[in-house]
Amino acid sequence: MASVLGALRRLAMAPSLGEVSFAGRGFAVEATESTRRLEAIPQAVVCGFEWGIEDRDPADTERRLAMVDPEVRGFAYEGATMACVIRDAMGPNGHRARTLMEGGGRPHVFLNYIGIGFAMARLPRPLWRKAVPAPTGPGHYPAMSWLAVDGYGFDRAYFDTGRWIDAQRVPRAYPWEGDPDYFLRAVDQGIGRALWFVHGGRADRVCAAVRAFADRRRADLWSGVALAATFAGGSTPAGLAALRHEAGEDRGHVAQGSVFAAKARHHAGHVPEHTRVATRALAGLDVEAAAELADDCAVTRTGAGGPPAYELWRRSVRERLTSTVV
Repeated sequence: MASVLGALRRLAMAPSLGEVSFAGRGFAVEATESTRRLEAIPQAVVCGFEWGIEDRDPADTERRLAMVDPEVRGFAYEGATMACVIRDAMGPNGHRARTLMEGGGRPHVFLNYIGIGFAMARLPRPLWRKAVPAPTGPGHYPAMSWLAVDGYGFDRAYFDTGRWIDAQRVPRAYPWEGDPDYFLRAVDQGIGRALWFVHGGRADRVCAAVRAFADRRRADLWSGVALAATFAGGSTPAGLAALRHEAGEDRGHVAQGSVFAAKARHHAGHVPEHTRVATRALAGLDVEAAAELADDCAVTRTGAGGPPAYELWRRSVRERLTSTVV
Protein backbone atom coordinates (compact mmCIF):
# COMPACT_ATOMS: atom_id res chain seq x y z
CA MET A 1 0.00 0.00 0.00
CA ALA A 2 1.11 3.56 -0.68
CA SER A 3 1.59 6.10 2.09
CA VAL A 4 0.87 9.83 2.10
CA LEU A 5 4.62 10.41 1.91
CA GLY A 6 4.79 8.03 -1.03
CA ALA A 7 2.04 9.91 -2.83
CA LEU A 8 3.95 13.15 -2.28
CA ARG A 9 7.14 11.56 -3.65
CA ARG A 10 5.24 10.47 -6.75
CA LEU A 11 3.72 13.92 -7.31
CA ALA A 12 7.08 15.61 -6.86
CA MET A 13 9.26 13.24 -8.90
CA ALA A 14 7.26 11.28 -11.47
CA PRO A 15 6.85 12.84 -14.93
CA SER A 16 3.44 12.73 -16.53
CA LEU A 17 2.72 10.28 -19.34
CA GLY A 18 2.37 13.27 -21.63
CA GLU A 19 5.84 14.53 -20.77
CA VAL A 20 7.49 11.34 -22.03
CA SER A 21 5.31 11.01 -25.14
CA PHE A 22 6.88 11.74 -28.51
CA ALA A 23 4.81 14.90 -28.89
CA GLY A 24 5.66 15.92 -25.34
CA ARG A 25 9.36 15.63 -26.13
CA GLY A 26 8.95 17.49 -29.42
CA PHE A 27 10.01 14.55 -31.61
CA ALA A 28 8.93 14.77 -35.25
CA VAL A 29 7.29 11.34 -35.28
CA GLU A 30 4.21 10.53 -37.32
CA ALA A 31 1.43 8.90 -35.29
CA THR A 32 0.98 5.35 -36.55
CA GLU A 33 0.14 2.06 -34.93
CA SER A 34 3.85 1.23 -34.90
CA THR A 35 4.94 4.50 -33.30
CA ARG A 36 2.14 4.30 -30.75
CA ARG A 37 3.53 0.95 -29.62
CA LEU A 38 6.98 2.49 -29.33
CA GLU A 39 5.56 5.45 -27.42
CA ALA A 40 3.96 3.08 -24.91
CA ILE A 41 7.45 1.99 -23.81
CA PRO A 42 8.55 5.20 -22.05
CA GLN A 43 5.05 5.39 -20.61
CA ALA A 44 5.48 1.90 -19.13
CA VAL A 45 8.75 3.12 -17.59
CA VAL A 46 6.86 5.98 -15.96
CA CYS A 47 4.23 3.63 -14.54
CA GLY A 48 6.92 1.43 -13.02
CA PHE A 49 8.61 4.50 -11.57
CA GLU A 50 5.38 5.74 -10.02
CA TRP A 51 4.82 2.42 -8.27
CA GLY A 52 8.41 2.12 -7.12
CA ILE A 53 8.60 5.65 -5.78
CA GLU A 54 5.22 5.49 -4.02
CA ASP A 55 4.75 1.99 -2.59
CA ARG A 56 5.64 1.37 1.01
CA ASP A 57 6.40 -2.32 0.47
CA PRO A 58 8.50 -3.50 -2.53
CA ALA A 59 6.30 -6.59 -2.65
CA ASP A 60 3.36 -4.36 -3.59
CA THR A 61 5.40 -2.94 -6.45
CA GLU A 62 6.16 -6.44 -7.71
CA ARG A 63 2.47 -7.34 -7.59
CA ARG A 64 1.65 -4.34 -9.74
CA LEU A 65 4.46 -5.12 -12.17
CA ALA A 66 3.22 -8.70 -12.54
CA MET A 67 0.00 -7.33 -14.04
CA VAL A 68 1.81 -5.46 -16.82
CA ASP A 69 1.71 -7.01 -20.30
CA PRO A 70 4.78 -9.25 -20.70
CA GLU A 71 5.90 -7.39 -23.82
CA VAL A 72 6.48 -4.17 -21.87
CA ARG A 73 6.93 -5.54 -18.35
CA GLY A 74 10.70 -5.24 -18.54
CA PHE A 75 10.35 -1.52 -19.30
CA ALA A 76 8.12 -1.08 -16.26
CA TYR A 77 10.85 -2.79 -14.24
CA GLU A 78 13.30 -0.20 -15.59
CA GLY A 79 11.17 2.53 -14.03
CA ALA A 80 10.68 0.64 -10.77
CA THR A 81 14.42 -0.01 -10.47
CA MET A 82 15.11 3.66 -11.13
CA ALA A 83 12.75 4.59 -8.29
CA CYS A 84 14.27 2.06 -5.91
CA VAL A 85 17.81 3.32 -6.56
CA ILE A 86 16.72 6.91 -5.89
CA ARG A 87 15.00 5.89 -2.67
CA ASP A 88 18.02 3.87 -1.58
CA ALA A 89 20.21 6.91 -2.18
CA MET A 90 17.94 9.00 0.04
CA GLY A 91 18.63 6.84 3.10
CA PRO A 92 21.69 5.32 4.81
CA ASN A 93 20.77 1.65 4.46
CA GLY A 94 18.53 1.35 1.44
CA HIS A 95 18.11 -2.08 -0.11
CA ARG A 96 15.03 -1.71 -2.28
CA ALA A 97 16.88 -2.07 -5.59
CA ARG A 98 18.61 -5.22 -4.42
CA THR A 99 15.30 -6.68 -3.20
CA LEU A 100 13.68 -5.95 -6.55
CA MET A 101 16.56 -7.45 -8.54
CA GLU A 102 16.64 -10.58 -6.40
CA GLY A 103 12.87 -10.98 -6.61
CA GLY A 104 10.53 -10.40 -9.50
CA GLY A 105 13.12 -8.37 -11.36
CA ARG A 106 15.50 -11.27 -11.80
CA PRO A 107 14.26 -12.19 -15.31
CA HIS A 108 14.65 -8.54 -16.29
CA VAL A 109 18.17 -8.05 -14.97
CA PHE A 110 19.43 -6.42 -18.16
CA LEU A 111 16.70 -3.79 -17.98
CA ASN A 112 17.20 -3.39 -14.24
CA TYR A 113 20.70 -2.14 -15.01
CA ILE A 114 19.30 0.34 -17.52
CA GLY A 115 16.89 1.59 -14.85
CA ILE A 116 19.86 2.17 -12.57
CA GLY A 117 21.27 4.41 -15.29
CA PHE A 118 18.02 6.40 -15.38
CA ALA A 119 18.46 7.02 -11.66
CA MET A 120 22.09 8.06 -12.18
CA ALA A 121 20.89 10.82 -14.51
CA ARG A 122 19.07 12.30 -11.50
CA LEU A 123 21.65 11.69 -8.79
CA PRO A 124 24.87 13.62 -8.10
CA ARG A 125 27.94 11.73 -9.27
CA PRO A 126 29.29 11.10 -5.74
CA LEU A 127 26.27 8.81 -5.20
CA TRP A 128 26.89 6.75 -8.32
CA ARG A 129 29.28 4.45 -6.51
CA LYS A 130 26.32 3.21 -4.47
CA ALA A 131 23.90 2.97 -7.39
CA VAL A 132 24.50 -0.65 -8.36
CA PRO A 133 23.37 -3.09 -5.65
CA ALA A 134 25.19 -6.34 -5.07
CA PRO A 135 22.55 -9.05 -5.59
CA THR A 136 23.41 -12.53 -4.41
CA GLY A 137 22.97 -15.77 -6.32
CA PRO A 138 23.41 -16.61 -10.00
CA GLY A 139 21.91 -14.94 -13.02
CA HIS A 140 22.77 -11.30 -12.34
CA TYR A 141 25.39 -10.88 -15.06
CA PRO A 142 27.66 -8.39 -13.24
CA ALA A 143 29.59 -7.66 -16.47
CA MET A 144 26.35 -6.14 -17.75
CA SER A 145 26.48 -3.35 -15.17
CA TRP A 146 27.75 -1.23 -18.07
CA LEU A 147 24.12 -1.16 -19.20
CA ALA A 148 23.62 1.31 -16.35
CA VAL A 149 25.92 3.71 -18.19
CA ASP A 150 23.95 2.94 -21.37
CA GLY A 151 20.78 3.87 -19.47
CA TYR A 152 22.36 7.13 -18.38
CA GLY A 153 23.22 7.96 -22.00
CA PHE A 154 19.72 7.07 -23.19
CA ASP A 155 18.12 9.28 -20.56
CA ARG A 156 20.29 12.28 -21.40
CA ALA A 157 19.61 11.93 -25.13
CA TYR A 158 15.87 11.34 -24.76
CA PHE A 159 15.24 14.25 -22.40
CA ASP A 160 17.81 16.73 -23.76
CA THR A 161 18.04 15.94 -27.46
CA GLY A 162 19.30 19.38 -28.40
CA ARG A 163 22.43 18.98 -26.34
CA TRP A 164 23.14 15.26 -26.59
CA ILE A 165 22.01 14.51 -30.14
CA ASP A 166 21.93 17.76 -32.11
CA ALA A 167 25.04 19.27 -30.47
CA GLN A 168 26.58 15.80 -29.93
CA ARG A 169 27.78 16.55 -26.43
CA VAL A 170 30.52 14.30 -25.05
CA PRO A 171 29.97 13.66 -21.33
CA ARG A 172 32.59 14.19 -18.70
CA ALA A 173 34.36 10.88 -18.14
CA TYR A 174 33.65 8.82 -15.04
CA PRO A 175 35.72 5.84 -13.82
CA TRP A 176 32.90 3.27 -14.00
CA GLU A 177 34.52 -0.01 -12.96
CA GLY A 178 37.79 1.93 -13.08
CA ASP A 179 37.59 2.68 -16.81
CA PRO A 180 36.76 6.35 -17.56
CA ASP A 181 37.47 5.97 -21.29
CA TYR A 182 35.03 3.12 -21.81
CA PHE A 183 32.40 5.13 -19.93
CA LEU A 184 32.11 7.34 -23.02
CA ARG A 185 31.55 4.35 -25.29
CA ALA A 186 28.81 2.92 -23.09
CA VAL A 187 27.09 6.31 -23.04
CA ASP A 188 27.13 6.30 -26.85
CA GLN A 189 25.40 2.92 -26.93
CA GLY A 190 22.61 4.48 -24.86
CA ILE A 191 22.44 7.48 -27.18
CA GLY A 192 22.11 5.05 -30.09
CA ARG A 193 19.14 3.41 -28.39
CA ALA A 194 17.57 6.82 -27.87
CA LEU A 195 17.94 7.63 -31.58
CA TRP A 196 15.59 4.73 -32.34
CA PHE A 197 12.84 6.32 -30.23
CA VAL A 198 13.54 9.94 -31.14
CA HIS A 199 13.00 9.03 -34.81
CA GLY A 200 10.09 6.67 -34.20
CA GLY A 201 11.89 3.61 -35.56
CA ARG A 202 12.23 5.17 -39.03
CA ALA A 203 15.36 3.47 -40.35
CA ASP A 204 16.21 6.21 -42.85
CA ARG A 205 16.10 8.93 -40.22
CA VAL A 206 17.95 6.85 -37.65
CA CYS A 207 20.71 6.03 -40.13
CA ALA A 208 21.07 9.71 -41.05
CA ALA A 209 21.28 10.61 -37.37
CA VAL A 210 24.07 8.08 -36.75
CA ARG A 211 26.01 9.30 -39.80
CA ALA A 212 25.87 12.85 -38.41
CA PHE A 213 28.08 11.80 -35.48
CA ALA A 214 31.87 11.63 -35.57
CA ASP A 215 33.28 8.43 -37.07
CA ARG A 216 34.79 7.28 -33.78
CA ARG A 217 31.36 7.22 -32.10
CA ARG A 218 29.34 5.40 -34.74
CA ALA A 219 30.14 1.77 -33.89
CA ASP A 220 28.69 2.08 -30.40
CA LEU A 221 25.76 4.12 -31.68
CA TRP A 222 24.97 1.34 -34.19
CA SER A 223 25.09 -1.24 -31.41
CA GLY A 224 22.56 0.76 -29.42
CA VAL A 225 20.31 1.30 -32.42
CA ALA A 226 20.20 -2.44 -33.12
CA LEU A 227 19.58 -3.25 -29.48
CA ALA A 228 16.54 -0.96 -29.46
CA ALA A 229 15.28 -2.13 -32.86
CA THR A 230 15.42 -5.75 -31.71
CA PHE A 231 14.10 -5.38 -28.18
CA ALA A 232 11.52 -2.62 -28.67
CA GLY A 233 10.49 -3.20 -32.29
CA GLY A 234 8.92 -0.51 -34.42
CA SER A 235 10.40 -1.27 -37.84
CA THR A 236 9.66 -3.35 -40.93
CA PRO A 237 11.77 -6.08 -42.55
CA ALA A 238 12.72 -3.57 -45.25
CA GLY A 239 13.69 -1.01 -42.65
CA LEU A 240 15.82 -3.52 -40.77
CA ALA A 241 17.57 -4.58 -43.96
CA ALA A 242 18.30 -0.94 -44.77
CA LEU A 243 19.66 -0.37 -41.28
CA ARG A 244 22.06 -3.30 -41.56
CA HIS A 245 23.16 -2.19 -45.03
CA GLU A 246 23.72 1.44 -44.01
CA ALA A 247 25.91 0.37 -41.08
CA GLY A 248 28.51 -0.76 -43.63
CA GLU A 249 31.72 -1.85 -41.93
CA ASP A 250 30.01 -1.44 -38.55
CA ARG A 251 27.43 -4.14 -39.29
CA GLY A 252 29.19 -6.42 -36.81
CA HIS A 253 28.23 -3.94 -34.07
CA VAL A 254 24.65 -3.99 -35.36
CA ALA A 255 24.60 -7.78 -35.16
CA GLN A 256 26.12 -7.77 -31.67
CA GLY A 257 23.54 -5.28 -30.37
CA SER A 258 20.78 -7.43 -31.79
CA VAL A 259 22.21 -10.56 -30.14
CA PHE A 260 22.29 -8.87 -26.73
CA ALA A 261 18.68 -7.72 -27.14
CA ALA A 262 17.62 -11.24 -28.14
CA LYS A 263 19.40 -12.61 -25.07
CA ALA A 264 17.58 -10.13 -22.84
CA ARG A 265 14.19 -11.07 -24.29
CA HIS A 266 14.97 -14.78 -24.08
CA HIS A 267 16.14 -14.42 -20.47
CA ALA A 268 12.89 -12.64 -19.56
CA GLY A 269 10.88 -15.57 -20.93
CA HIS A 270 8.80 -13.64 -23.44
CA VAL A 271 9.94 -13.13 -27.03
CA PRO A 272 7.63 -11.01 -29.22
CA GLU A 273 7.52 -11.63 -32.93
CA HIS A 274 9.26 -8.34 -33.75
CA THR A 275 12.30 -9.52 -31.79
CA ARG A 276 12.44 -12.73 -33.80
CA VAL A 277 12.19 -10.81 -37.07
CA ALA A 278 14.87 -8.29 -36.08
CA THR A 279 17.31 -10.88 -34.75
CA ARG A 280 17.12 -12.78 -38.02
CA ALA A 281 17.45 -9.60 -40.10
CA LEU A 282 20.29 -7.98 -38.13
CA ALA A 283 22.26 -10.97 -36.81
CA GLY A 284 21.24 -13.77 -39.15
CA LEU A 285 20.17 -15.98 -36.24
CA ASP A 286 17.01 -17.08 -34.56
CA VAL A 287 16.49 -15.87 -31.00
CA GLU A 288 17.39 -19.15 -29.34
CA ALA A 289 20.67 -19.38 -31.26
CA ALA A 290 21.44 -15.75 -30.45
CA ALA A 291 20.84 -16.32 -26.74
CA GLU A 292 23.06 -19.40 -26.82
CA LEU A 293 25.78 -17.46 -28.63
CA ALA A 294 25.64 -14.71 -26.00
CA ASP A 295 26.04 -17.28 -23.24
CA ASP A 296 28.89 -19.03 -25.04
CA CYS A 297 30.77 -15.75 -25.42
CA ALA A 298 30.11 -14.45 -21.90
CA VAL A 299 33.12 -13.00 -20.11
CA THR A 300 32.88 -12.46 -16.37
CA ARG A 301 36.23 -10.86 -15.60
CA THR A 302 39.20 -9.27 -17.31
CA GLY A 303 42.88 -8.90 -16.60
CA ALA A 304 44.32 -5.85 -14.90
CA GLY A 305 44.49 -2.91 -17.26
CA GLY A 306 42.55 -4.68 -20.01
CA PRO A 307 39.18 -3.80 -21.54
CA PRO A 308 36.11 -4.33 -19.34
CA ALA A 309 34.57 -7.78 -19.35
CA TYR A 310 31.53 -6.23 -21.02
CA GLU A 311 33.62 -5.10 -24.01
CA LEU A 312 35.38 -8.45 -24.23
CA TRP A 313 31.94 -10.06 -24.30
CA ARG A 314 30.76 -7.74 -27.08
CA ARG A 315 33.97 -8.33 -29.02
CA SER A 316 33.69 -12.09 -28.71
CA VAL A 317 30.13 -12.00 -30.07
CA ARG A 318 31.23 -9.86 -33.01
CA GLU A 319 34.13 -12.16 -33.82
CA ARG A 320 31.95 -15.26 -33.70
CA LEU A 321 29.35 -13.65 -35.91
CA THR A 322 31.96 -12.42 -38.38
CA SER A 323 33.30 -15.94 -38.78
CA THR A 324 29.84 -17.39 -39.39
CA VAL A 325 26.96 -15.23 -40.60
CA VAL A 326 27.85 -11.54 -40.73
